[in-house]
Amino acid sequence: MSLAAANPRPDKRASQIARRIEADVIRRGWPVGQSLGSEQALQQRYRVSRSVLREAVRLVEHHQVARMRRGPNGGLLVCEPDAAPATHAIIIYLEYVGTTIGDLLDARLLLEPLAASLAAQRIDEVGIDRLRAVLRAEEGHPPDPARPHDDFHAALAEQSKNPVLQLFIDILMRLTVRYAEDSRLTSARDALEAIDLRHRDHSAVVDAVTAGDAARAMTLSERHAESVTAWLQDHHQPRARHVPDRDAPPGKLAEVLAAAIRDDIASSGWQVGEVFGTEVALLERYRVSRSVLREAVRLLEYHAVATTRRGPGGGLVVAEPQAQASIDTIALYLQYREPRREDLSMIRDAIEIDNVAKVVRRHDTAEVRAFLDRHRALIEEAGDDPRKAGVEEFLFHTGLATLAGNAVLELFLRILVELFRRHWASTDRPVPSHGDLVDVRHAHLRIIEAIAHGDDSLARHRVRRHLDAAASWWL
Repeated sequence: MSLAAANPRPDKRASQIARRIEADVIRRGWPVGQSLGSEQALQQRYRVSRSVLREAVRLVEHHQVARMRRGPNGGLLVCEPDAAPATHAIIIYLEYVGTTIGDLLDARLLLEPLAASLAAQRIDEVGIDRLRAVLRAEEGHPPDPARPHDDFHAALAEQSKNPVLQLFIDILMRLTVRYAEDSRLTSARDALEAIDLRHRDHSAVVDAVTAGDAARAMTLSERHAESVTAWLQDHHQPRARHVPDRDAPPGKLAEVLAAAIRDDIASSGWQVGEVFGTEVALLERYRVSRSVLREAVRLLEYHAVATTRRGPGGGLVVAEPQAQASIDTIALYLQYREPRREDLSMIRDAIEIDNVAKVVRRHDTAEVRAFLDRHRALIEEAGDDPRKAGVEEFLFHTGLATLAGNAVLELFLRILVELFRRHWASTDRPVPSHGDLVDVRHAHLRIIEAIAHGDDSLARHRVRRHLDAAASWWL
């Protein structure tokens, strides 16, 4: 039997049921450990066949929302979510779309100083002890300079008390690791100097955070991000093939295998349409069971990394990866973390204002002029139709993100938009009034005008005012 015999990408009905199950978990307050019901009870509640329900449960399990337990006292049990599988898929996607070290630095320079500043404002003595413990661990067991994803950045982001910022910085650090794993050291002296410099940077940031000096913490964090990126640029080289960890827990082996196959497709140059391997060849290559391989293929199809082709010449075919499945999973995880309104708006504002500044610098290019002309027309076409106005608002902000040219920050904004969409769908928010529509149209036109004239400071001012005024649309 070939890979084509495995179930294809989840059908629309299964995806809908998975969304309903997840919504039920959120509505119940995410009661970890509680059973949502037996398979039979769930079939009756959602009025679906066993095959559709099982496919929906696979999605829910992949999203780390709940897991099916067989036997007495079994059922679909709510679990504590883990964003790691979606985070890995997002990192592969960012590599596929050509994220550069420059893009990574740009995102780190925007978000890490923000985390350091917030930590300086919000840290308590428990947090101070945590950061100092990380520094002591660095002294006792110096980390490999080619693996900068140590505890420091995670611990610092944790002190920001902003769950969205923590997750975004985790993605940035994991992406940094992937660049660092490609790096080479010219000598042992090089390694010792890199370790010492990084430890001194970390110590200086911790001192500023402990003292509550937010401005200095921001400045030192910026300098540190710049030095790490300079090091990566000097030592970068191609990555070796990833080997799956066969000691992973059985329940997660399919996810580990899916991550390994994604890595191998990426290291092979990501030839869309090429057959990566038949089922027989992949079983021999990765030395896993047929059931584990087929579950891994299911996940790869869900993230649009690969698909299966039937017949002669078929097998696992490389596809063009899409971010939406991972965005959905991460948005769901962040719903569990329950970020506050200011947690979201703080990051959104930073990204949006940075985006418009980048676009202003290119205001006289044909691409930017075409975007501005197109949105003038969309604004006129939207008129008083709330639906069209909402679409124009979405296209305006995501379009600016695309023009800004940083795939990492564009993806982060898409995650924030998805969080907003979910929040909007779960609450009885009033439809924007005629006055709201007029205000948004006016704001967009004024931002367009500032960009067209290359007026950086005015464009930033108008975007900030618009984001404040349109908060009800976003949050």
